[in-house]
Amino acid sequence: MEKTIARFRTLFKYRELFFQLVSRDIKLKYRRSVLGYIWSMLNPLLTMIVMYMVFSNLFKFDIVNFPIYLLIGQLLFNFMSGSISHSLTSVFDNAGLLKKIFVPKYIFTMATVTSEFITFLFSLGALIILFISASVPISFRLFFVLIPIIQLYFFCLGFGLFMAQAAVFFRDIIYIWSIVSTAWLYLSAIFYPVNILLETEWLFNLITKYNPMYFYITMFRNFTIGTAYMGSMDLALRGAAAAGIMMLLGIITFARSKKKFIMYM
Repeated sequence: MEKTIARFRTLFKYRELFFQLVSRDIKLKYRRSVLGYIWSMLNPLLTMIVMYMVFSNLFKFDIVNFPIYLLIGQLLFNFMSGSISHSLTSVFDNAGLLKKIFVPKYIFTMATVTSEFITFLFSLGALIILFISASVPISFRLFFVLIPIIQLYFFCLGFGLFMAQAAVFFRDIIYIWSIVSTAWLYLSAIFYPVNILLETEWLFNLITKYNPMYFYITMFRNFTIGTAYMGSMDLALRGAAAAGIMMLLGIITFARSKKKFIMYM
């Protein structure tokens, strides 16, 4: 408990650096871009259109508001994938600074995940555009989307800390992650209804019971365009458990290995 309080005090002490790092990451992402932050909405929207044309004609799924169904999965997964991809290099990319002055090493990973989170929030504008164009009714349920959003942020933060420290010692994990991320994409029921896997029981159970991204994506869908939103309590508990376990894993592994970073950078 004392260590946790000490970490919060350290983070508060370096809050200005944290905000500067977040601001830097966001600015670098859209540097020399004519449209700037508009790309955070335009890019997922255009990608969704391409995926919609492919999958709606290829599989003929009977999904209500399929474009929105597709975009929700795409936005949440892209946030997770982007957060981890950038977290992998967040420590050794700042090796020069870490060798010169004392800075809490985890602040770079936190800033990376937070900057990706802000970009994700901007990208939700694309979802609002689809809601308006599809005349999706606005109800109190929309406020509950904060549950999967917050849970996903902490899941990514913990996962990012774990992967950041692992990448310092094992750089090949950067290349392995691209393969894992692709497999994870297809196992998250983003562009297909998970019910089509009922005949393959082990795969269906793997996705619906052990895939955190399925929890967060399905919750978000239920609270916006779904009808089974009352059944999302179980998903919320699973999502909270996944986020808590990942945060604990990330904090413990990062704290134990941070003193050895300097020898590998």
